[in-house]
Amino acid sequence: LADLTMRPVFAGRKTQGNLEAHSNGLRFISTRGEIVDVMYVNIKHAIFQPCENEIMVLVHFHLKNPIMVGKKKQQDIQFFTEVVDASQAVDAGRRSMYDPDEMDDEQRERQLRKRLNEAFKEFCRKVESVARKNGYSFEFDIPYRDLGFTGNPHKEMVSIQPTLNCLCNLTETPFFVVDLSNVDHVHFERVTFMSKAFDVVLINKDFTKQPWRVDMIPNEDKDSIQEWLTDMEISYTEGPMNLNWKQIMSTVAGDDRFYMDTEEDEITPKEAGWEFLRMFGRDDDEGEESEEESVYSENTEQEESSEEESEAEEFDSEDDESDFDGDEELEEQGMDWDDMEREAAADDRRKKRDGDDTGDTRRDTRPKRKQRPSNTRRDTRPKMKQRRR
Repeated sequence: LADLTMRPVFAGRKTQGNLEAHSNGLRFISTRGEIVDVMYVNIKHAIFQPCENEIMVLVHFHLKNPIMVGKKKQQDIQFFTEVVDASQAVDAGRRSMYDPDEMDDEQRERQLRKRLNEAFKEFCRKVESVARKNGYSFEFDIPYRDLGFTGNPHKEMVSIQPTLNCLCNLTETPFFVVDLSNVDHVHFERVTFMSKAFDVVLINKDFTKQPWRVDMIPNEDKDSIQEWLTDMEISYTEGPMNLNWKQIMSTVAGDDRFYMDTEEDEITPKEAGWEFLRMFGRDDDEGEESEEESVYSENTEQEESSEEESEAEEFDSEDDESDFDGDEELEEQGMDWDDMEREAAADDRRKKRDGDDTGDTRRDTRPKRKQRPSNTRRDTRPKMKQRRR
């Protein structure tokens, strides 16, 4: 491949040159005569990312052991070609979508994308065949764009895409490449109903190293990420807050029985592995709770049914006791309707007579009002004679 750009660069300058495939490795020769050799045995992951929504098509090599590029050790080497110049100036005036020049530029850009993708794809296929002929086996992975999401692994929001063996961002520097074979557990932080984003912590199997972080991932991507982790057979947990991972990793590294469910006495139970990070408890506890709830519901149903039966029996007994027929009792006494009417009329007359008697006694027993003597109101004052005029 000719006219490629290498990242990282030599001494802060843009490094362009040609990439060649040899029997035991790859060699990049820059236009200034600088040489970078990448051996097949030192390549851990090779990734080919075609140009679809990006401005470049690239091949990326994640190495087992770092190599010297200039005066620095580098573990990720990338070679790319820009389809559209990233610093291309846009005209100030608006251009119509029917402008023939604009349509020609878009057509040329589509053709260039297709041509570069085919050239890089063919180069990757030939490199695989050359390595296979010389006893080396490695394949180029292609990122899954459907499973991609946005996040902040370093200091800016970038697009992160998983491959068969990695979780990576290759378009922006510094590169973010996580080997999934080194991931022991994944923890989701700031998972609440109020927050719009969450953080992902990828814990390294080497507990002496700090975990990788990806911050500010939108909540819409959480389900797809968890499904992908399940397919990759990687365990994960959720929590509502950020944790102090430096202290956690130091504690975990000093625990010899971290993955065991008992203490050193092998009697005292404890949470095994990363169970202590769970926010809602274990599945076994949930199963026990559901069994207890089912037993409790069965007992309550039986109690309710027995109470209903007892209430029904009491109601029946009350009905039996309250069944009273007045006609039957009158028939037993030997009275017919005429006798009953005469008896009722006699009772009414007796009650009326008793009421009149009580009224007369009430009138007689009331105290009488005393009358004042008539002479008390007589005017004893002497009358004055009227004077004549």
